[in-house]
Amino acid sequence: MMKKINLSEVSRSLRSIMRLVPSYLKMEKPPKELLVDSLREAESNSIIEPDTVAMMEGALLVSDMQVRDIMIPRSEIVFIEEDSKPSKILSKIIESGHSRFPVFDEEHERIVGILLAKDLLSLAIDNADDFSIREIIRPVAFIPESKRLNVLLREFRSGRNHLAVVVDEYTSISGLVTIEDVIEQIVGEIDDEHDLLEEDNIRKHRDNRYSVKARTGLDEFNEHFGTDWKSDDYETIGGLVISQLGHLPKQGEELEYMEYSFRVLRADRRRVRLIRVIPAGETLPNEVSDTL
Repeated sequence: MMKKINLSEVSRSLRSIMRLVPSYLKMEKPPKELLVDSLREAESNSIIEPDTVAMMEGALLVSDMQVRDIMIPRSEIVFIEEDSKPSKILSKIIESGHSRFPVFDEEHERIVGILLAKDLLSLAIDNADDFSIREIIRPVAFIPESKRLNVLLREFRSGRNHLAVVVDEYTSISGLVTIEDVIEQIVGEIDDEHDLLEEDNIRKHRDNRYSVKARTGLDEFNEHFGTDWKSDDYETIGGLVISQLGHLPKQGEELEYMEYSFRVLRADRRRVRLIRVIPAGETLPNEVSDTL
């Protein structure tokens, strides 16, 4: 179940970044790396707490990420069928622990809206089976895979939707993304009782990409991808990336290793958390415009 997030506090944190930077830096609009160095220097001088610096770094780097980097792929979406009875919908809500659900039409060809779990509470109390789901569903927002996360966050804040359906260049549904997914790129993981049940370390996306948790063991990675990588210096895929780069990477850093492409999707000052992996011989499809 999604936790409530105080967007005003996040906004204040973002605005505070510029107040920490000398005026000459603001005028010259320096590279993000220079700004990050300034923040880390402030941390080393005990001016800013490490957790605050990590959040500010995430806020700066989130504009480099696209929706396709963090979206839940279509194969893992928990959806509701338009003709489902309330009892069946309630069972799915309880089983999944989610609060928002895409609703498919009877032919499963298009999404007709978003169902909020709270909108079904009155029906559960009245035990009503004779109802039209179209009377309670909310409008659905469609966004392209290539939309930048900072743009999406701004749209989430200005609108009432906190969930968007992601479409590819052919307007086919490829996944979904929530405001929680975006906020986590800034503040780190937001765990709840349902997150504890998520054990998949490797998530396959439709376009030749994989999202791999940095804690994934080499044995699990080798078994999944058919590789045979071994080392006495590290045991996880995150350790491999750190070892090959020679330092703790920042979010957005990339690595080519054994014809595999790695990109750090989520990291802070202490650890790497999430990595995008493109297997040998695979490439990303052409990006589509944010204006789709």
